Amino acid sequence: MKSCMYFDNSATSFPRPKEVAREMARYLDELGGPYGRSAYPRAVEVSRRVEKARDSLAARLGVGRPELLSFMPNATTGLNLVLQGFLRPGDEVLISGLEHNAVMRPLEALKRLRGVTWRVLPSGLDGLIQTGEISRMLTSKTRLVVVNHQSNVNGLIQPLKSIKEAIGDVPLLVDAAQSAGTTDLKIDTWNLDFVACTGHKGLLGPTGTGSLFIRRPELVEPLIYGGTGSVSESFAMPGFAPDTFEAGTGNIAGIVGLLAALENTPSPAHSHVEFIAFIDAVAALPGICVLRASDANCQGNLFSFRHESLDPSIIATRLSEEFGMEVRAGLHCAPLAHQTLKTFPVGAVRLAPSRWHTTADFAEVVRALKEIVR
Repeated sequence: MKSCMYFDNSATSFPRPKEVAREMARYLDELGGPYGRSAYPRAVEVSRRVEKARDSLAARLGVGRPELLSFMPNATTGLNLVLQGFLRPGDEVLISGLEHNAVMRPLEALKRLRGVTWRVLPSGLDGLIQTGEISRMLTSKTRLVVVNHQSNVNGLIQPLKSIKEAIGDVPLLVDAAQSAGTTDLKIDTWNLDFVACTGHKGLLGPTGTGSLFIRRPELVEPLIYGGTGSVSESFAMPGFAPDTFEAGTGNIAGIVGLLAALENTPSPAHSHVEFIAFIDAVAALPGICVLRASDANCQGNLFSFRHESLDPSIIATRLSEEFGMEVRAGLHCAPLAHQTLKTFPVGAVRLAPSRWHTTADFAEVVRALKEIVR
């Protein structure tokens, strides 16, 4: 594949496997039909493909019971479903210091509407949660702990297994928008309670797709009520997953595309060691400070940086206009993370490569930045 200068894969992946668009077009142009609502051959085939996608995604995420995985339009919807459907008036929530606004804005709304409160867990300078300090933060009001598995600002990967062990019976909600598809995720093995994923980032699927894992569906109220094709004689939602959380016709074309992505995921064209070397090369440039995990073993496939005098937007604009390199500058919809990392309110420039990027692509970015900051 020719060189790709798109480094905004934390926002959405590009390129995607060619099979994604092909299978989506095939559904729209040839297969058609609804999911879970009819019994003629075309509809049965569509339902079979949707359930195959559910099974494949469950296997990728380490889920032994695929029915506990509900399809969502995105991770944000899944996070809202748990926060709004699980929290009660007066509950307390503990969060990491690297949360995205997909968590912070619902929490702020619930603070106003239900008196829900939230506190930030202790962390190191890079936002890594200090698991040994968690127990002292727990109170009788602590109803939920929320953790962004991989930061969309500095790429730090939180130790979910250790965090879950530290909080005991308190449920853990994981925002896996950035990590699903690129970072090790073992939902059952780590005994995770809620996990929200999106399909259009590391999983390389189309936009408008995602999933939500709920270990105990009976504890959560649906966010949307409506038809499911099951228990149609009742005005009440079905009392079983995934139907209780999948009201209305879903994004069937998108789910078919997600299945194609899961079945055609390419091997990375660069290693983790080579990516760390890329970060080191950027960090060595004059005037640049890199936002990264302190421990390379906790580093995901993205990072950000700032310059001592150049505004992030200026750097991003020059990379685009002079070198054809596409990056994202600013606060990345994560003001809390930038406050934690001491880059608020200016933000930073983010570099988020894909599986297709090579060390040669990394070298081109370093050369371009040298020209900009010299």
